[in-house]
Amino acid sequence: MALTRRALGGLTIGGSSALMLAACGGNEEDGGEASGELVWAIAYPWEAWNENTSTGNNSAGHLAMTPMISVGANGYDFDPEGNVFYDDAIFEGEPQLISEAPMQIQVTLKEGAQWSDGKPIRLEDFIFQWYSVSGLPEHANQEKALPASTAWGSTVASIEETEPGVIVFTFTEGNVDPEWQFTGGVYLPSHYAEEEGGFAAWQTDPEVMGDAITWFNENLWTVVSGPYKPVDNKLGEYIVYEPNEKYQGSKKAKFTKLTMKPVTGIEAEVTELRQGTIAGCWPNDFSLEILEELDENPEEWKYETYAGATWSHFDINVRNGFLKDVELRKAVFTTINIAEIKERAFPGTEAPWLGNHFFTEDSPYYQDYLTPANYGQGDVDGAKAILTAAGYTWNGDGKLEKDGEQVVFNFRFATSNEIRKLTGEVIQAQLAPLGVDLELKGFGDEDFAATLSSADFDMIVFSWVGSPAFTTGPNQYFSTDSASNYGGYDDPVINELLPQVRGTFDLAESAEFANQISAQAVAQAYTLPLYSSPLSVIWNATLVDLTDPVNPASQAGPVWNVREWQAP
Repeated sequence: MALTRRALGGLTIGGSSALMLAACGGNEEDGGEASGELVWAIAYPWEAWNENTSTGNNSAGHLAMTPMISVGANGYDFDPEGNVFYDDAIFEGEPQLISEAPMQIQVTLKEGAQWSDGKPIRLEDFIFQWYSVSGLPEHANQEKALPASTAWGSTVASIEETEPGVIVFTFTEGNVDPEWQFTGGVYLPSHYAEEEGGFAAWQTDPEVMGDAITWFNENLWTVVSGPYKPVDNKLGEYIVYEPNEKYQGSKKAKFTKLTMKPVTGIEAEVTELRQGTIAGCWPNDFSLEILEELDENPEEWKYETYAGATWSHFDINVRNGFLKDVELRKAVFTTINIAEIKERAFPGTEAPWLGNHFFTEDSPYYQDYLTPANYGQGDVDGAKAILTAAGYTWNGDGKLEKDGEQVVFNFRFATSNEIRKLTGEVIQAQLAPLGVDLELKGFGDEDFAATLSSADFDMIVFSWVGSPAFTTGPNQYFSTDSASNYGGYDDPVINELLPQVRGTFDLAESAEFANQISAQAVAQAYTLPLYSSPLSVIWNATLVDLTDPVNPASQAGPVWNVREWQAP
């Protein structure tokens, strides 16, 4: 089975989602009364609440909070065709580019745009978001803020309300953005931080702002902008929602109670669907054999498969031991056989080759850098030649050595994900002929963010979740200042290219700079793209009506239009 996909650029740490329904009901029209209860399960637990932070920036948390936040978290998202759309509960129309030098972007608030407590969405909410992700110590203590990405926030010079309801973003001199229309900026309620958290001085005291960011990371806020508002929660275990009566969007909540909670593993998710205890899911792992169990009842149990925006990769920690040496990293990537990994992980499924960090083969900007580098081809002899030229030797037991010391390092993976576990076993066997005894070290879902943020790995496998926007990805992956640069990459070539990605209004020119960064990342063997992950959506068509459940362009997957879901 071949999988279709779209051209995407990676943005967010990857997982996926699942959903669960406890009783049915719903309304016929968007303006009708909500009824029934929906329980939605996420494929793994989330470890923090604030998506702006490196610990909160993961797919599980995003999916769990999608019902309560603005579209796409910042006010915009992408439909299944990759077209951008904006949250009509907040904005009146689309953003406008009102100046190119300096770049100024204007958004207009919808009349009556408000939070769930009836307080208006205001200028300070945009500023709060800017300060959260600017990366500037004058805005927030960065040891507390830990922004997942500063690609946007670091380029903003000011945010002003030029007339009632008209917000203007002015960017620093020389900073432009070919994806300027992907602008939102409303995520957290600043007045809630002041009134409930006691952070009244957040605009003037970086320590207070840092504390406010931490507070939002540790506590779920109950004043929201989305169609549902939380009424009960426990970190990583559940969120219980009810309709937000103050919601001003065109699509109203369809269920009187919506619960989000983890269900881990495609086998468990399919089993619960068959038992009628869930209404569907977006699994974090993939098994065609398990999915085909649903063919027993095709009228009720539905599933679709596709190659989504989630792309898996190996990252190397260049600060650790032997892997500081680029020649060893090159040899490891040359030895690894990606085709074997895919065949073992996805029998019967053709996952496309991915030779780029930012684009897929469907993109006009795609360039394959892995194939010319001979990475992922399983060329053990080629890898040994690289090592021999770099002064490595093999001892009497065939173990790889450098200066008389045996080369050893570890490989980290999520133990709950069978594909990740299998991947580790496969590359352990692949590296054995190279003379490397790879140590496999799994971690629990609850330790995922901590393992990454503390760089407690030599090699690691995980996924990024993409969207049609690509210009922030290079900064997030490779900037020395990025909290998401888990491998500790500090490359002078990449450092010089990074500002140029968002330094032009020409999208093709920006893509060329992004491609140069991908080429350099390959040349330095920092990360190894594996594949666009095969994904599936499964659901019970008698319990929930999922309109356009397959959306490879949205980081929320099938949850992208949860405000439109209703009982059949």
